[in-house]
Amino acid sequence: MGGSGRARVTVRAELAMSTAESVGPVVRGRRASFSELFSDALRGTPCSVRGISPVDQLVPVHDWLRPASRADRHLLGHCRGATLDIGCGPGRMAAHLALHAHPVLGVDIVREAVEQTRRRGVPALRRNVFDPIPGEGSWDTVLLADGNIGIGGAPLALLRRSVELLGHNGRVVCDLGAPGTGLRIHAARLVTHRRHSEQFPWAEVGPEAIGPLAARAGLHVLHVHQQPGRWFAVLTR
Repeated sequence: MGGSGRARVTVRAELAMSTAESVGPVVRGRRASFSELFSDALRGTPCSVRGISPVDQLVPVHDWLRPASRADRHLLGHCRGATLDIGCGPGRMAAHLALHAHPVLGVDIVREAVEQTRRRGVPALRRNVFDPIPGEGSWDTVLLADGNIGIGGAPLALLRRSVELLGHNGRVVCDLGAPGTGLRIHAARLVTHRRHSEQFPWAEVGPEAIGPLAARAGLHVLHVHQQPGRWFAVLTR
């Protein structure tokens, strides 16, 4: 796929072909941006995601602020060499990789996430992944942890962008949904007790859906792994 303009066209096209699931009634309160509410969540304000499951899901910030868990470490054990952590959040994954001598760069659109990652001693950029990224075409691993294959509601566009970022022998390590998830596109929003965000597109990809998506992006499924409560895949060029 070509540059960032065509990537965004692909994102819009995928969303147009998908039926967004209902996010239920809009909560009362002031509207805010996604970045504002996600920043509040990273600072400790209880925040939920509405529209991905039938019941609002609390954003699991308490897990993200801790060191990498055993399940995280198992996933990260499949990262090779220089790793680009897309949607790095507060940086627990990137920090673990850096601790084990991986060159790593975190990328996130939320300033607070980038600042928290940097406070962990890890380089991070505030940037959209479809914008220019340092080292394009040379990364050994692209990491899409914590469901970040769903960013933008267009996993095919994101995987194609990952191929552009990878070196010749690079790989993608990505979390997946549970078996039976398939490919689902949602219109979600962040909600706190006083504010709510605009709807934003998000996707879920199950183990049975990752093979066809990977093939369309020019990737091959090397492994699909299961941990208690977690599935993830390793994709190679």
